[in-house]
Amino acid sequence: MSLGLYISIPFCRTKCTYCNFASDVFSRAVFEKYVTRLCAEIEQSRETACQMGGSFDPQVDSIYFGGGTPTLLDVAQLNRVFVTLGQNFDVHRQAEITLECAPGTLSEPMLHTFAQCGVNRVSLGVQSFVDQEAASVGRLHNRATVFGDIARLHQAGISNINVDLIAGLPHQTRESWEDSLSELIASRVPHASVYMLEVDQDSRLGRELIAGGQKYHAHFVPCEELTADLYERACERLNAAGIQQYEISNFARAGFESTHNLKYWMRQPYLGFGVDAHSMLRNAEADGAVRFANPESLQSYLAMANKERTLVSGEQAMEEVFFLGLRMNRGIDLHAESILNPRFLAAMENLLDEKLLEEEDGLLRLTPRGRLLSNEVFERFICIPTS
Repeated sequence: MSLGLYISIPFCRTKCTYCNFASDVFSRAVFEKYVTRLCAEIEQSRETACQMGGSFDPQVDSIYFGGGTPTLLDVAQLNRVFVTLGQNFDVHRQAEITLECAPGTLSEPMLHTFAQCGVNRVSLGVQSFVDQEAASVGRLHNRATVFGDIARLHQAGISNINVDLIAGLPHQTRESWEDSLSELIASRVPHASVYMLEVDQDSRLGRELIAGGQKYHAHFVPCEELTADLYERACERLNAAGIQQYEISNFARAGFESTHNLKYWMRQPYLGFGVDAHSMLRNAEADGAVRFANPESLQSYLAMANKERTLVSGEQAMEEVFFLGLRMNRGIDLHAESILNPRFLAAMENLLDEKLLEEEDGLLRLTPRGRLLSNEVFERFICIPTS
């Protein structure tokens, strides 16, 4: 089965207050050192897979550059990574090649490099089409910048574009959310990702909200009930506009679903390179897979710290089938899975009774309410006590 490749570029122009990813603002002097380390890691892919106990196949049908902001690299650095990938993997001609991009970072030389390297999909971190909301969390673009970038991508021959939105940003109201949804639909992009604001200790805004403070516009963050309503409204409007929901946070016009992200949810093999990048490969000796991950800190990664390795047993693999497969609207095909373990069956039956899951013609999926409470649903399968 062909691999997906994930390339982590952890550099940002500014650290958004809601962000809980392993990315930050670093001096450009670090960029070249990072690219050198990244390329060395890519060159060691086969050896690493063997050391981790995973099956290695150089066939690749998706590449995803995430971050951070990959377009902060200069064109020579980005091209160097692509050359190294091409030297170590057999990238399919029709492979989906995605780069995440902060609006306002698409220079003409960068667009030219996209064409040279085969980039055919771009994900724009818009978060809001309302300038006040975007600025309140540290975004450096405005609405006009976003539409300018979309037009320039089309001119460069890239029409497969994703736009990210976040429900629950400071100053957001029902009316302003409707404006963002209208602008998203008017942009005619074929893919959208809609997330609800995560409140945890891993972001500055999250910590401030938990503390009950007012920094980072925390006192203007909508309540959880309103945020959930905004998410449900996005589902309604995007589905009505032909941008159909196919996963909890992802919507696409027919044929534009993300090949790379589907690999994660369907438990297909992938390799990750760079800071905090994760990998999953088949494991011949176990009835499951092997997962391994790079360190979260840039310093540790550059110092070549050891990867964290986890051997996934058959039972753990089945847990993953539930909490990953149920993310997708099509759900899980019960006829194709071995879920005879009574503990899984008991959890499933309870969730069906609570109307958080529904089953039809052998397909098990989340209900609309189940999507809002998806973390609670997934925990029922992950946290099942062992006998």
